[in-house]
Amino acid sequence: MNWVLWSFVIVLGGGLLLSEGASSSRPPVIKVGAIFGLNTMYGETANIAFKAAEEDVNSDPSFLGGSKLQILMNDAKRSGFLSIMGALQFMETNAVAIIGPQTSIMAHVLSHLANELTVPMLSFTALDPTLSPLQFPFFVQTAPSDLFLMRAIAEMITYYGWSDVVALYNDDDNSRNGVTALGDELEERRCRISYKAVLPLDVVITSPVGIIEELIKIRGMESRVIVVNTFPNTGKMIFKEAERLGMMEKGYVWIATTWLSSLLDSNFPLDTKLLNGVLTLRLHTPESRKKRDFAARWKNKLSNNKTIGLNVYGLYAYDTVWIIARAVKTLLEAGGNLSFSSDAKLGSLKGEALNLSALSKFDQGSQLLDYIVHTKMSGLTGPVQFHPDRSMLHPSYDIINLVDDSINQIGYWSNYSGLSIVPPESFYSKPPNHSSSNQHLNSVTWPGGTSITPRGWVFRNNGRRLRIGVPDRASFKDFVSRINGSSNKVHGYCIDVFEAAVKLLSYPVPHEFIFFGDGLTNPNYNELVNKVTTGVDFDAVVGDIAIVTKRTKIVDFTQPYIESGLVVVAPVTRLNDNPWAFLRPFTLPMWAVTASFFVIVGAAIWILEHRINDEFRGPPRRQIITILWFTFSTMFFSHRETTVSTLGRMVLLIWLFVVLIITSSYTASLTSILTVQQLNSPIKGVDTLISSSGRIGFQVGSFAENYMTDELNIARSRLVPLASPEEYANALQNGTVAAIVDERPYIDLFLSNYCKFAIRGQEFTRCGWGFAFPRDSPLAVDMSTAILGLSETGELQKIHDKWLSKSNCSSPHGSQSGDSEQLNVHSFWGMFLVVGIACLVALFIHFFKIVRDFCKHTHEVEEEAIPSPKASRLTKLQTFLAFVDEKEEDTKRRFKRKRNNDLSMNANSIISRSASRRSI
Repeated sequence: MNWVLWSFVIVLGGGLLLSEGASSSRPPVIKVGAIFGLNTMYGETANIAFKAAEEDVNSDPSFLGGSKLQILMNDAKRSGFLSIMGALQFMETNAVAIIGPQTSIMAHVLSHLANELTVPMLSFTALDPTLSPLQFPFFVQTAPSDLFLMRAIAEMITYYGWSDVVALYNDDDNSRNGVTALGDELEERRCRISYKAVLPLDVVITSPVGIIEELIKIRGMESRVIVVNTFPNTGKMIFKEAERLGMMEKGYVWIATTWLSSLLDSNFPLDTKLLNGVLTLRLHTPESRKKRDFAARWKNKLSNNKTIGLNVYGLYAYDTVWIIARAVKTLLEAGGNLSFSSDAKLGSLKGEALNLSALSKFDQGSQLLDYIVHTKMSGLTGPVQFHPDRSMLHPSYDIINLVDDSINQIGYWSNYSGLSIVPPESFYSKPPNHSSSNQHLNSVTWPGGTSITPRGWVFRNNGRRLRIGVPDRASFKDFVSRINGSSNKVHGYCIDVFEAAVKLLSYPVPHEFIFFGDGLTNPNYNELVNKVTTGVDFDAVVGDIAIVTKRTKIVDFTQPYIESGLVVVAPVTRLNDNPWAFLRPFTLPMWAVTASFFVIVGAAIWILEHRINDEFRGPPRRQIITILWFTFSTMFFSHRETTVSTLGRMVLLIWLFVVLIITSSYTASLTSILTVQQLNSPIKGVDTLISSSGRIGFQVGSFAENYMTDELNIARSRLVPLASPEEYANALQNGTVAAIVDERPYIDLFLSNYCKFAIRGQEFTRCGWGFAFPRDSPLAVDMSTAILGLSETGELQKIHDKWLSKSNCSSPHGSQSGDSEQLNVHSFWGMFLVVGIACLVALFIHFFKIVRDFCKHTHEVEEEAIPSPKASRLTKLQTFLAFVDEKEEDTKRRFKRKRNNDLSMNANSIISRSASRRSI
C-alpha cells in the first residue's frame, strides 16, 4: 500500500524541513496524533475523552518528567483522503503515536504507513478481526476485537436454539469481516448464515431504496433471525423501514451490534418505539469508583452542556491516552530518547515535486510499541492488559433488550464464562465453564411484545402453504394413495404419520399435497427427491421414501418413522408336517453320541456293580435289560430303590446332570420347532442368491435395482422389474424369478396376503423411511422431534397397526428365516468329556481293588502243580475273569471257608505230630 503514501506526499510541496538529528530525550511537549471525524458520534465522544485524559496526565508534572502530553486532533470528516493527510502531517510533526483511525478501512491503509515509519497506531473503534498483528505489527486494538462480539452473538443464537440467521451489513472492511467471523463462529456450532444482505457504505447512503430492497428479500425468506452489523446512520434507516414493512412484529428476532447501544448511551435522537424487542450488545466495563466519578465529571463538566452522553467508547478513548502516556513514561525512565530521523528508503526516491524527507521515522517506535503491548494498569474500562496475540484481557459484553422506552439488561457474555446473568468478573477466580447447563440469560421481550422465544424461521415466501410432493403409487397403496381419484386428497400409513407429527408442532404448518407420477406405474423416487432441491416444484416430500446415502447428500431427512432394509423373499416348503419332526432338535451326530454315552455309562455301572449288586447278576439277557433300564431310568429318577456303590453313585450323579441339561435343551428346541413355522428353500439369504444364477425380481422405482448392480455386483440381465404384489406372487410361483429383493415394509405387507413365500436370511441393509426437506430446513428438525414424540407415546405403533398389521395367513411365517437351529455335539462336548472321565476314574479305582484282592487271595492257587508257561498264563486269565465275574460276597465266603479248612488241617497235623512223639 506504499503507493498510497507516495501519491499523497506530493501535496506536501517542497518547503517542509526536518530537523536533522535526535531531539531532546526530555522534550517539553510529547505529541500524540488522533484521527477521527468530529461530526460523528465516535469522534465527538473521543474528542471529549482525549481532552480529559490529556488534562489528567498533565495534572502531575512529574509523571512525564516535566514534559507535557499534547493530543493533536485531525478532523477526518469521514473522509479517507483527509485521514491519510492527517497521518502524513503527524509524521511530519514528530508524533510518537497516533490514536485512530476511526474506521477499519483506513486502518488497513494507514497501518502500512505506521509499519514503515515505526509509529505505533492505536484504535478502539477499528476492531476488524482481520487486522492481525502479524501483518500490521504497529497497529494495536485497545478494545476487544469484533471477533469476540461475533462469538457472543453466535452463542446467543445457539442458546435460543436457532440455526439460521440473516446478516445485514455495510460493504466495508469492518462490517464485512465481522460477518465473516460470525459465519465461522456459527459453523462451529452447526449453525449458518443463510443470507448476507449487503448495503452500500454508510457514508454514501442517502436514500433507503437499497435498504428497502434487501428487507423485502429477507421478508420472503425462512429465517427470521436478523443480525444488523452496521453504523448508526444506516442502522436507524434499517429499523425505520423494517417497522414500515411489518418486520418488527411477532416472530422476528433482531440483534444489533454495539453501534445501537452506543447510540442509546450517547443520547442521540432515536425513536426507541421502533426498536421494541431488539437485542443489542455493549462492551462490558466493570463497575468501579473511578468509572462512576468519570461519568459524573462527564455529565457536569466535560460535555460542555452538550447533549451527547458518555458511551463505552469514551471510556476506551480515555484509557488509550493513558496506555500511551504510561508507555512513554516507561521509555523515558528506561533512559530512552524520543528521536526522529529520515528514512533511508524514502531518501533514495527522487522526484521534482516530492519532498519525502519531510516524513520522519520514530527511532524508538519499536521500543515504545513493546511497552504499549506490555501495559498493565487499571483503567476506566477495568483491568487493561494484552495477551501475547494482542487481544484484550477478558473480553466481555452486556446483553441488552430494548422494551418500549427502557433499556433492560438481560445478562452478560464473556469469553471466559459464556452467557450469564451475573457480571463476568465474578467468574474469573473460578475455572472456566462453558457447559450448556451453565449458560443463562434473563427473560426477553421480543418484537410484538411476546415473551415466548420465537422459533426463528417461517415458511418461505412469507408463510404460503407448503407444497408437499407425494408419490402416486400403482401398488402397495396402504402406504400412500389417492382418495377416490381426487387430485389432492391422499391417505395411507405415511400420510397419517405426517399429519400426526404436524399436530405435535407448536405452530401451524399449512400445506397441500401434490401427486408425482401417473398412478399407472410407481414413480422414480430419486427424481421425486430431486424435486425438493430446486425449491420450485416441492417444499417437501412425504411418502415411503427410503433414507439412502445418495439422497442424504441433496436433502435433509427427518428421523425415520419406520425401520426398513432390503430383504430376500422366496418360495418355501413347510417342514413341520413331518411325523419325524421330534428328531429335528438334535443333529445325527448328536443323537449318535448321546446314545453311545447311554451305553457307555450303562457298561460302567455294570462293571462297578456286577460283583456287589444282585440286580446286576444273573443271565446275560437279564443283565442287559438291567443296564438299559438303569441308565434310562436316570431321566425319570426311578432308580431310587436301587442301592449302588459310592463309585456308581458318583457316575450316576454326573450323568444325571448331563441328561437334565440335554433334556431341557431338547425340550426348548422341540417346542420352538413345533410352535414356529419352519420353512425350507434352496435360497438361504442374499449370499446364496448372489452365488446362484437365478433371476431376481425388484419393485419398479425402488433403489433396490441400483443397489444390487452397484453394491452387490449382480448383473443387470438377472434383474426383473415387477410392479405389484400380484406380479410378485406370479413370478415366484411360475419360476420367472428365484427370489425378490425389496424393502422390509413392502415384503411384510406382501406376505400378509401370500402365505407360500417367506423371507430368507436377515436384512442385508439397514435404513428407514423419512420425510424429505430442503437442506438445513428447520422444519426437518422439528418434525424429527415430533416423530420421536409419536414413538414415545405409542401413537406411531397405533398408526402402524391400523394400516400394516392385517394378515390372511394362519401363522407369521413370513418373518422367519426358515432355518431351525439344531443342537450339535460341539455345544455339549465338555459335558460328555466330564462323564467319560468320571467313568474312567471309577473303573480305574474298581479294577485296582479287584487286582489287589485277586493277588491277595489267590497265592494259595500258585502252590499247586506248576503247568507249562502257556497253560499257566491261560489258567491265570481264566481264574482272574472268574474272580471278576464272581460276586464279591461269594468270593469272601469261599476264601473264608478255605482259610478255616486250612487252619483245621494245620491243627490236626500238629496234634498228629504231637501224638507220634508221645508214642515214641
